[in-house]
Amino acid sequence: MSDYQNLEKLHEECGVFGMYDLDGGEVASTIYYGLFALQHRGQESCGIAVSDTKGPKGKVSVHKGMGLCNEVFTQETLEQLHGNIGVGHVRYSTAGSSSRENAQPLVLNYVKGTLGLAHNGNLVNAPELRRELEYSGAIFQTTIDSEVIAYHIARERVKSPDVQTAVIQAMKKLKGAYSLVIMSPRKLIGARDPYGFKPLCIGRKDNAYILVSESCALDTVGAEFVRDVEPGEVVSITKDGICSNREMCFEKREKQARCIFEYIYFARPDSVFDGVSVYHSRIYAGRCLAKDSPIEADLVVGVPESGNVAAIGYSMESGIPYGSAFVKNSYVGRTFIKPKQSNRVSAVRVKLNVLREAVAGKRVIMIDDSIVRGTTSHQIVRMLREAGAKEVHMRVTAPPFLYPCYFGTDIPSEDQLIASGKTVEEVCRLIGADSLGYLEMRRLGEMAQGLPVCTACFSGEYPIAPPKEDIRGEYWR
Repeated sequence: MSDYQNLEKLHEECGVFGMYDLDGGEVASTIYYGLFALQHRGQESCGIAVSDTKGPKGKVSVHKGMGLCNEVFTQETLEQLHGNIGVGHVRYSTAGSSSRENAQPLVLNYVKGTLGLAHNGNLVNAPELRRELEYSGAIFQTTIDSEVIAYHIARERVKSPDVQTAVIQAMKKLKGAYSLVIMSPRKLIGARDPYGFKPLCIGRKDNAYILVSESCALDTVGAEFVRDVEPGEVVSITKDGICSNREMCFEKREKQARCIFEYIYFARPDSVFDGVSVYHSRIYAGRCLAKDSPIEADLVVGVPESGNVAAIGYSMESGIPYGSAFVKNSYVGRTFIKPKQSNRVSAVRVKLNVLREAVAGKRVIMIDDSIVRGTTSHQIVRMLREAGAKEVHMRVTAPPFLYPCYFGTDIPSEDQLIASGKTVEEVCRLIGADSLGYLEMRRLGEMAQGLPVCTACFSGEYPIAPPKEDIRGEYWR
């Protein structure tokens, strides 16, 4: 994430992409472009691992490193990745050190061959599982829970008839959020936790199958959407096609708990998550804010990029014109050199600038996806005022954050959340707005069109009991 986003925005920790070309075609370049489409899910590191299903078992080509896709990969590196099956990954670390050894995919060599794994999510029982492995002699190369998953799958594979059975057996030990794409010498496997916290879908391009975090990546590589992987489902792609095992699926839908922030912020608006359009969810959220928190104003604007679609929804419902108030500097990368204290420049101002002509003398409604610590919200409100806005009213497409997340979103502890222990009016004064309105809790389920969602960061009602020890440190991805 950029420094502008690091000040305030939440971070989704990763995106996964797997591909198996049954005709034997090379997959590395397609995986590369698929990861480009998932870059918003993680900008810290990325990687691709490929293999040839007709070649010798155990031969895997891997390239990964720190940075964006176009920083890590070149034409030369892609040309060296030969194979018709592969997995790719983009990562943002919410913990676990920011280092190359924590980059994915992870590749294990073990008695049954090789295992390549890419993981999106977080386990709440990672420390216990890790200690269990360490006391049996396992030596870890990373500080991420993805390696714990890979080890448990490898251990189960030794006593299982096939790798998909090993995945199912390992899943019975895992507690938390995970969408997995796994490459064995002859199979590509996708798995989603029984609660369905993180998205995973299936696509097809000619005679190749794809497993990917978001459907938008299928459009990018010219593939067609087949369906979502169901919560608790394990899908296996072999030379004979695709098959499914739903042993881990919950019978009751109400036990599922999709991360509501996929709809609010994480996913690209052109993605569809479990049959629900992210774009329509954000339009609906904006409409709800206009109904539940109306205010007289002259202009509705969104904070790029996540607030733009909801701002359109607010405008549609309220009749107040929608406009652009911000120019985003698209050429600022993940990070930039911070100036010395003697010449301090706001990270927000490097990333965003206000269109004075659009807001001067106007009452402005500013739509954003969330307020975490309040730092960025305060700065953007001030920038609008300095540009001549007569009034600034902030509307947020999420309820107030009151509790940390243990399932893969880096919501900080309560003492760092601006809304914790404060009224809406007190938060409004702290960010300097004329008024503040949050999305009502009852609207969250409506945004997901009735699908069960996780709202623990707002309500404190966790679908899985929080860990007894804080995992948001060494084991937090």
